Parts: sequence; C-alpha cells; structure tokens
Amino acid sequence: MAAVNAQRLKHLFLELVQIDSLSRHESACAARLRRELEALGASCRFDGAGARVGGEVGNLIAHLAGNKPGVPPLLLSAHMDTVAPGEGVRPVVEGDIIRSDGRTVLGGDDKSGIAIICEVIHRLHEAHIPHGPIDVVFTICEEIGLQGARHLDLSLVTAREGLVFDSDAPGCLFVRGPASQSLEFTVHGLEAHAGMAPERGLSAIKIAGEAIAAMRLGRIDDETTANLGIINGGRALNVVPNRVTVRGEARSRNAAKLTAQVEHMAECFRQAVARHRVTLDGRLFTARFDYRADTQYQAMNVSEDAPIVTKVIEAARRTGREVKPESCGGGCDANIFNHRGLVVANLGTGMRDIHTVREWVNIQDMIGTAEVTLELVQLQAGG
Repeated sequence: MAAVNAQRLKHLFLELVQIDSLSRHESACAARLRRELEALGASCRFDGAGARVGGEVGNLIAHLAGNKPGVPPLLLSAHMDTVAPGEGVRPVVEGDIIRSDGRTVLGGDDKSGIAIICEVIHRLHEAHIPHGPIDVVFTICEEIGLQGARHLDLSLVTAREGLVFDSDAPGCLFVRGPASQSLEFTVHGLEAHAGMAPERGLSAIKIAGEAIAAMRLGRIDDETTANLGIINGGRALNVVPNRVTVRGEARSRNAAKLTAQVEHMAECFRQAVARHRVTLDGRLFTARFDYRADTQYQAMNVSEDAPIVTKVIEAARRTGREVKPESCGGGCDANIFNHRGLVVANLGTGMRDIHTVREWVNIQDMIGTAEVTLELVQLQAGG
C-alpha cells in the first residue's frame, strides 16, 4: 500500500479553505487548482458552465493520461464552491483537528474532497504508480442546485465510472440518495388597515401560519424529509398583509413518498385558505394560494454490485479499513452524474457540522479516504 503525504495534504487543505469561493465566484480557487494539476502533468481546461449559470468560471476538467495501457478511465470529482458565510476563512488548527474560527464555515465542504484528489494525483506522479487514465472534475455551483454538474460538458470527460468526494461520514460510500423538489407557496389575502379595520382584511401571514402548523416537516420517515426555509411577506406593520411567499423543499429516496409529501404540503395550504373569506360591501373576497414544485435533482441509486462499489470496498480492505455502501439524505453532484449516464458513488471525507460556523475536519479521516482512493486507482489498473 502506498501511503499519502499527510503534511502535504494538510497544507493544501489549509491553503484552499482560505481562498474565497462562494457559488459563482470560484475563479481564484479554480486558477490555483489548475496550477496544481498542470504541475503534475495533467492537461486542464474549463467548460462553458460558468456562462450558463452566470458565474466567473466553468467547471475545471483535468485529464491525467494513464501509464498503463488498456485500463478504463476513472472519474474523481469534488466541488469548488462553498456556502455563506464563507469569505475570509481563518482555520484554527488543533493537531489533526481543523475547525472554523466561529465567524465563517470552514469550507471542508468540499475542499476536503479537492485536497484528497490532489494528494492522490501527487502520489501517482511522484511514485510512478501504475494507473489508467484519470478524469478530475472540479465543479462550480454545487451548493446552489448542483448547477455545475448539471451543465458539465460530458464530451470532455472520458470516464464513465468513478467517485464524488462530498459527504461527512468517513468509511461510508453513499450509493443511494434522495430526489428533491423545490417548493414555493404564495398565499394571497386581502390588505386592510391593521388598526382601523383589521376585520376587512385577510392576513396572508396568518393563513400561511395555519398551513405550516398543520404540516408534517422535518424527518417524515427513514427515506423522506421536508423543510420550509424562507418566508417573505408583508409591507408595513400597520397593514394586514395581502401576500406571503413560503419556500422550501421535500426530499425522498422513494418517488411515491416524495409525490405524497409535496401534495400533503399543498393540501395544508389548500385547507387553510378555504377557511378565510370576508364580505365587503356585498362582495365576497376569498383567500387563495398558488404553488410550484420544481425538480432540483433526481434520486441516486447505484447498485451495490456495481463495479465501482465493489472495487472501493476491496480497496478499503487492502488498506486495513472498512467501507460500507449506505444511503444518505443529501444531494450531491453524483445525483446528476448518475442521471446523465455515469455510475458514480459518493465517498465520505470526514467533514463535520457542514454549512455551520462550527464546521471541522479531522485530517486523519482525510488521510484514510485518500489512501483508499489511491488503492482504488491501483486496483483499477490491475494492481
């Protein structure tokens, strides 16, 4: 087993998290990674995804030629963008633990995955390890709907199987993930003066509150979740609000359950508006609502018998570790890649408390994932 360089992995990770790369603003990070990969002999180019999503730069696609003929290519992928608050990251190092300083996220989601991939390429290069062709794809705009993967120019990618490195649990290979629907509900009430004639109004906020109070949210079952995350409405403290918009999502690994959850949420609004009406000067006013549900991404369902899955499990065994195929509740670029015809699973890197200012990683987890991946590349080449 070829060991990775732990200090180099840690150093690169610390450098990367201090490069600002919010969604649509990944150009500085992309330029740094291009220099890293080209120095290791990879050819790099950017696709046109950035222009399609209004970003600074496209997906970074690097191709490392194999040094052993006849080996099928392998995809290794992670995303460059981070969530807010993600500017001016100052990591705090406590031995193997690296955490945010409490002002921002750390950015381990997903720069832990990026650093792991780069370290694997370093070891292949410097140790002259036999390997087949490798496509490295560093995507943009994953955090705003998997947009980089959605618009990835697949004609630039030769591999048809591989890994995304974008989950928290070390030792887990996520092969099943949910489909997701983004939801927007708009309640239309009737405005009135809140102090002089509140009975002449229909409060859209009150109606929305009744709908939400009746709604099943959070963990619905082991396959399904739902959340309402944004509410906008009202225009003044002394006006009964005539409009409010509530935005959220529903996810499930089961298509029928996802449909049922979305309909349940809509039905809660339907029943709430039906209870509110007022007659003014002989004219009946009734509250109403409208909604839209858009697919954010399709479910991921990679067979546990798929070659990429069995090879990762065997690679882990060879390093003295155990990797288990699991289900997850999150979406990632692998959802899009699989929907577009590739076979891609999601290997955990050890990032923890992601999307919070308490985010942290343990470098030892990253080392473990890097060593499993390095062994996978050798196994792919018949080693």
